[in-house]
Amino acid sequence: MAAQVRDGRRPVGRSGARGALALRGAAARLGLKPGELELGVRLGEVRTVAGPEGRRRVPVAEVERLRSAEGFPDTLRERVRSVTATEGAALLGIGPARFTRLAKVGCFSPVMFYVNRYRALVWLYPVAELRKFAEREPALLTGGTPQGLRKLLDAGEDWRARNWRSRRVAQLAREAENAWERAAVAAAVLGPDQLAEVVDDPYERAHLRRLRASLLPAKGEPPSSRPLVEPLLTADDPDEILWHRISLALCLDEARAERPAPRPGEAGRTGRVPPSPEPAPPAGGDGHGPRAESATGAAVRPGRARPSAPVRPAGRTERSGPPGRPGPRGLWRRLHRSRSR
Repeated sequence: MAAQVRDGRRPVGRSGARGALALRGAAARLGLKPGELELGVRLGEVRTVAGPEGRRRVPVAEVERLRSAEGFPDTLRERVRSVTATEGAALLGIGPARFTRLAKVGCFSPVMFYVNRYRALVWLYPVAELRKFAEREPALLTGGTPQGLRKLLDAGEDWRARNWRSRRVAQLAREAENAWERAAVAAAVLGPDQLAEVVDDPYERAHLRRLRASLLPAKGEPPSSRPLVEPLLTADDPDEILWHRISLALCLDEARAERPAPRPGEAGRTGRVPPSPEPAPPAGGDGHGPRAESATGAAVRPGRARPSAPVRPAGRTERSGPPGRPGPRGLWRRLHRSRSR
C-alpha cells in the first residue's frame, strides 16, 4: 500500500481513505457524539482506515453496516457508552470504593481517561463490559472480597494503567499497516533502556522513533496535566515489560524480513535521508521482579488483560501469546540479557 512520510510523522496509507468519512461526519451519520465514536473505534466497534495526515476515517460501507443493524441507533449508543467509577458503581449497585478495588485488580479495565479541573485522573469504563461483568461474576458484587483479591490490594497492586495501555496498544496495532509500524507500537511503551536492549541497531531505533504512535489522542492533554499523564505512557510492571519486549522482538524479525531500516545516504520511500540516531543510552536493569500473585477464590483472572497477539491486529498472522520456545535465534538471550549482569 502506498505510504508517505511527512515531517517525521508515521506513514499513512491513502488508498483505503477513498469513499470514507471524517470522524466528525461519520459520528453525525451514526447519531453519535465525537467522543462516543472515538470510544467505538478504541473498542473495535467501528472500523476505520488511514486518511490524509494520519487522521483516521470511517468507510461509508462501515457506516451503512452500523446503520442497518437491528436496534440502531440505541444498541450502538449502548455499546459505545462509558462511565466514571462513580457512575459505574451506581450501574452495578455497589459503592464507589468497592468499584475502585475491583478495577485496581483488573476485574474490568478502563478504556479512556481524562484529567479533571482538580487535576485528578478520571478513568472511564465501557458500560457494555461492566454489564457483562455483573452477569458473569455476581458474587464479587456482594459479600466479602475474596482472599486472593485482598492480597493483591494489600500489596498495593493497581492494574488500571497497565490494562489501559494494553487496550491502546491493541488498537494501534490493528491500525498499523506494516511490520515496522507494529514494531513501533510495541516500542512506544518501552523506556529508553528497555528499547536499547531489544533493538541493538541505533538506526532501527531511529526508524522506530519516526514511526512512533502516540498513546494519547490527537487532541492530547494540556501541559498542566503532563505530570499526571506521562507516567501512564510507559510500561512499568515486570510482566508487562517482558510482554512488550517479546512483542517488539517478534515484530522486528518480521519487519527486517520485509525490508531493512533506512540508513544514512539511502533514499527512503520519500527520498529523505534519515537523521543520525542518538547514542545508545546506558544499559539499565530490565525491571524484572517477582510476578504478582494470581487471585484465588474468584472466577476471574484479574489484571492479566493482554492483546490476543503480541501487537498484532486481528486478521493478521495470529499468536495466542508469547511462545513457549523462542522463535528467532537469540530472542530470549536478547530479552534477558540484563539478568546476567
